[in-house]
Amino acid sequence: MDTKKMQNTLPELKILVDEPLANYTYTKTGGPADALVFPKNRQELKEVVHYANMEGISWQVLGNASNLIVRDSGIRGIVILLSEMAEVVVENQRIVAESGAKLIDVTKKALDASLSGLEFACGIPGSIGGAVYMNAGAYGGEIKDVLSAIDVMLEDGTITTWTKEDLSFSYRHSALQQQKAIVLSASFDLEAGSYPVIAEKMAELTDLRESKQPLEYPSCGSVFKRPKGHYTGPLIIEAGLQGYQIGGAQVSTKHAGFIVNIDHATATDYIQLIHHIQEVVKEKFDVELETEVRIIGEE
Repeated sequence: MDTKKMQNTLPELKILVDEPLANYTYTKTGGPADALVFPKNRQELKEVVHYANMEGISWQVLGNASNLIVRDSGIRGIVILLSEMAEVVVENQRIVAESGAKLIDVTKKALDASLSGLEFACGIPGSIGGAVYMNAGAYGGEIKDVLSAIDVMLEDGTITTWTKEDLSFSYRHSALQQQKAIVLSASFDLEAGSYPVIAEKMAELTDLRESKQPLEYPSCGSVFKRPKGHYTGPLIIEAGLQGYQIGGAQVSTKHAGFIVNIDHATATDYIQLIHHIQEVVKEKFDVELETEVRIIGEE
């Protein structure tokens, strides 16, 4: 692709050429994007999508690359990061957050406004857009429990609003996973609560997360979806795989549901380890482990 033409056509847009995505993913792995762009608002985003469509260039959005593995060969075309579209507005008992806002920051805004409902998400890394995309959840709560609607940009640049019902939420799933649409913002309807009670619940969940999860290492969070009738971590432990390592990627010794980057791991290390875990668990217990983490990029 002609990145100079792109820069000349979209002079206000921040564009990085051949940028290693390892600089942005939570695993600290991943090859380069041909062009990595950071739109600051809806208009710039619309211009990027229009340009890519007119030039026949592939494009995709990464959220903030928390629950994601980008292969070592990187991604061709345009990669869009929405980290600069991060405004959060509190309107009575509703919070409206742009897609690039960090979910953790939005839970803090809810606390500041003494609004209850988002406590479960106080330690979930990732952006609002990514959280909606995968119906993120923890400790008995999910995004679908508090979301009322989202604004989305469709593949042709059209902007529309989808209700919670339009998103067909289920466990770690939304209708966004079947459509090429970009979350622009999300509205959450919360309940008035007590600041001390909300703060205490968030502190309790934060302590629980810090005591059980390997936050001291780069990781993509929970790697696998919970299989019906089982818990992923215990299955991996019973399979004898806790601490198992390929290259610099290791099944966490703190929480077997996580794969951590302990020594300059590559995306290939991660992917090979994921496949090995799936094969062993299938062989030993006849349980299919489905990935929660997205794996994208050039083979």
